[in-house]
Formats: sequence, C-alpha cells, structure tokens
Amino acid sequence: MPHAIRITVEDVSLAAELNDSPTAAAVLDALPIEASGSLWGEEIYFSIPVRAELAPDARADMEVGELAYWPPGNAFCIFFGPTPASTGPAPRAASEVNPIGRVLDDVEPLKSVPDGAVVRIERA
Repeated sequence: MPHAIRITVEDVSLAAELNDSPTAAAVLDALPIEASGSLWGEEIYFSIPVRAELAPDARADMEVGELAYWPPGNAFCIFFGPTPASTGPAPRAASEVNPIGRVLDDVEPLKSVPDGAVVRIERA
C-alpha cells in the first residue's frame, strides 16, 4: 500500500506517494527531510540521510513525475522532464536509480523552481 507524502519546493506543494520497496521504507523512516535541491535538466535531486544499495528493479529510464533514490549520491530524485542524459522527452537518470514512488499532482510548476531551492519532504 502506498504511503502519502507531501513535497514542498518554494511555493510549490505536491501530493506524492512512496511505494512499498525497502528503499522507500527507509526514506519514509527518515522523514521529514529538508535540503537544498540541485537541478539537472528537469530533475531535482539532493542528498538525504538514507543509505541503500541498488535495488533489483533499478533503472535509468524514468517517467515524468517519478521519484527515485540514487545510491551513488544518497540522493532523492524528482523527475519532471528531460535531463541531460535523455534522448527524448522522457527523463533519464545519470545512472540506475531505485524507483520509490510518484508525484500525484501536476509537476509542471517545478519547471519554475530555481537551482538551490529548499525542498521539504514530509508525511502527508
């Protein structure tokens, strides 16, 4: 059963859910998390206090609105459009990531968020 969370970046507030994976459970246990986000194309990522290995279902090709955990950087990732690694309109991670959930609201407002904006993730 998915776990409801809220992601806030500046004045953008999004409903989202985490899946039932072990990585998502570790993220849920670490909430609330607040960090300065970095932009990589149309992806926001930031380090979180979670350590997890690459999951069996890890992949680089993502969908708009997907949430993931990037093991090399211990990072939470929010995909909302193409990244520098994309070959088309779909997001592509820098390397394989663990899919951990998805944004339920429209991610379009994230396109106006500046690099370095503070991101807060909390239970909904």
